[in-house]
Amino acid sequence: MANENAKVDRPNPGSHASHVFADRAFKGLAVGAGALILAILGFVTVFLLAEAWPAFIAGDEVGGAQPQSIWQYVAPFAFGTLWVALLALILATPVAIGVALFISHYAPRKLATPLGYLVDLLAAVPSVVFGLWGILVLAPLMQPIYVWLNRYFGWTAFFEGPVSGTGRTVLTIAIVLAVMILPIMTAVCRELFLQTPPLQEEAALALGATRWEMIRLAVLPGARSGIISAMMLGLGRALGETMAVAMVLSPAAVISFALITTQNPNTIAANIALNFPEAFGLQINTLIATGLVLFAITLVINIGARWAILRRAQFSGANA
Repeated sequence: MANENAKVDRPNPGSHASHVFADRAFKGLAVGAGALILAILGFVTVFLLAEAWPAFIAGDEVGGAQPQSIWQYVAPFAFGTLWVALLALILATPVAIGVALFISHYAPRKLATPLGYLVDLLAAVPSVVFGLWGILVLAPLMQPIYVWLNRYFGWTAFFEGPVSGTGRTVLTIAIVLAVMILPIMTAVCRELFLQTPPLQEEAALALGATRWEMIRLAVLPGARSGIISAMMLGLGRALGETMAVAMVLSPAAVISFALITTQNPNTIAANIALNFPEAFGLQINTLIATGLVLFAITLVINIGARWAILRRAQFSGANA
């Protein structure tokens, strides 16, 4: 009997070896995947630098009919990219947080589940469809509102005239982009709010807090870093959006904070999409140089967001 028990308890060398091999294989696969991402990022950077270099050393020869330096050429498009993306983020953030809170803490389960699926389905809608919706539905709908804004708030730089007769303005495309980035922001915020420890929520309610006070004291503080991450994901989508911007905007190479006028600043991505098919020679290098600037803008924004998240985590003691 003792010999039989010894045979049963004895470890299987073959099984141990298979576990070691699986562990090493998984580690190698994970390290290889991480190295592959870094290699792809490096190759993209080298490609952009190599192709954009002729535009950077061309002096005042870029810009087609109006010779100018690469920095003078890209400045209006960089401004338009940041301005439109910032407006979309301002419009989408409170809506995303509100919808996520409604799904996670207010809506009954029978309503929360299909509503969550419906919000997620918005992410599957192609950019072209959003562009058509912006041109055919949203722009005509907003044009009378723009007239009203100009009449009563035209003294500000944001709503000064002349008002666009078609409604295809910066504010219109900002609303379109806000709808486009809403699903991913809502999904991230919803998961964050659902991960709040139930004991903290119950403790706040037991102490006499209302539901909103419970959310403000127990749910939102722990989700701030995640909300920043959701905002950065939405901002990255808005910065790189091409087709919807190219379809809706009536662009011009201008730097203007006006939201409802006929002349609107264009974005880098839309400018590349509109001009690349007919570009040749130095024009191609110039467009690639603007793509490099967009790449740098996105990288700087993501690094800044990561720094803010880590700083918040260290301050709260989360890494202790």
